[in-house]
Amino acid sequence: MLRTRLLWFTLGFGSATAAMSHFVFRDLWLHRQNLSSTLKQQFEALDTRVSNLEHLLPHPSNSTKE
Repeated sequence: MLRTRLLWFTLGFGSATAAMSHFVFRDLWLHRQNLSSTLKQQFEALDTRVSNLEHLLPHPSNSTKE
């Protein structure tokens, strides 16, 4: 009787732990994907702005005057 209760408790505890860890892992994975996507978009926007600023800067000439 005691072994049967211990077995059912172990199975129930194990399945509850597995379900909770699955939901936590999925939530963390989605958060990581969202953060990665956001950072990629922001770096692309920053790269675009820097490229636009580089086109506006005057380029110094390489010839030297003597």
